[in-house]
Amino acid sequence: MDPQMLGMLLFIISEIMVFGAFFTAYFFIRVVDGNPWPAEGTELPKLIAGVNTAILLSSSITLHWALEAVKRGNRGAFKAGMATTFLLGATFLFVQINEYVNIGFAPYDSAQASVFYGLTGLHGAHVALGLMILLMVTVRAFRGHFSAEEHRGVEIPGIYWHFVDVMWVVVYSTVYLL
Repeated sequence: MDPQMLGMLLFIISEIMVFGAFFTAYFFIRVVDGNPWPAEGTELPKLIAGVNTAILLSSSITLHWALEAVKRGNRGAFKAGMATTFLLGATFLFVQINEYVNIGFAPYDSAQASVFYGLTGLHGAHVALGLMILLMVTVRAFRGHFSAEEHRGVEIPGIYWHFVDVMWVVVYSTVYLL
């Protein structure tokens, strides 16, 4: 295994542990304390979050398409895939921020609200970091970087982005649906 891949996998493992700490707080509040979820008087926008989930998962598809395109030497499809991936990720983050603005409760209102903002905010921070990385890859794609032989700089960030997407499925399923 090359050092870049190993480094990304170790980083992802450490991030899984961070998310694990937040999920521990969630399960403690919900299961051990037996508090209602969400807190009484609050409602989570399940439909909006569901559509947002589809948007984010679509970004994994377009990123995979972009990676496969560069591996085949199709620069046009590669650039289109990277730009689309970035735009879908940015849309997800915009919708998430809009949800925070309109949700009707704040982190300090209840333990449930604190955990909600903690888990979704932690994920949002990962999306923001991923968007910065995707922007760099996209800019480099439009500058003619990467090729069928040299695409590691697309593949490694792609692994991070797929992790972010999978983690959102876990957050969405646990926080919004269960």
